[in-house]
Amino acid sequence: MLYLYQKEAGQPQLTLLGDEHRYIFKVRRHKVEDTLYLRNLEDGLLHRYLITYMDKRSVILELQESQTLEIKAKVSLHIGWCVIDPKNIEKVLPSLNEMGVEKITFIYCKRSQKSFKVDFKRLEKILFNSSQQSGRSELMQLEMADDLETFLEKNPHSKMLNFSENHCVSNEGIDTIVIGCEGGFHEEEVALFKKSDIVGFDTPLVLKSESAACAVAAKVLL
Repeated sequence: MLYLYQKEAGQPQLTLLGDEHRYIFKVRRHKVEDTLYLRNLEDGLLHRYLITYMDKRSVILELQESQTLEIKAKVSLHIGWCVIDPKNIEKVLPSLNEMGVEKITFIYCKRSQKSFKVDFKRLEKILFNSSQQSGRSELMQLEMADDLETFLEKNPHSKMLNFSENHCVSNEGIDTIVIGCEGGFHEEEVALFKKSDIVGFDTPLVLKSESAACAVAAKVLL
């Protein structure tokens, strides 16, 4: 863990209770006069605290220093992701966060199962834990779009990841890309994109939606 997420990080004094206390006291086995680094994932600052008091229920921290230290990908990537089983999203979300995906908009595409509901609070908790481990200084943005047409109204320069013999995914000219759900895109959705805006991988293999998301992120960001 490179830092501890705490929404009040930056205050002169903090008291950690509950899960935060247990992590510091029982898991990391910190003691009085140890140094801790905290972020609130909003201001780009890394806050250095000193443990001044600790017992079996609470930890008191005193702020020593705050410094600007932004850790993020060199380029931005926004993924429009047609909704799949939330369990599969949760499995790969930490990897997408670690690679530096800036934003994910979940889209109810024509072949998405409408019974699938995205739990944003649960996903944010996963992102907090992943960011602490990777050092990322800004929380990934999460949004929802009712359909692909609505998404394209806000993001008219999007690319589509689909089967394509003429184009391959690279880190040139791609900042927003749409990835389909299981079963792929409906022909009406494909028709929303110009042929030049449809890109694909140089492989005969068919990737699952979550595998494609990770592959795109790796191609563009790493």
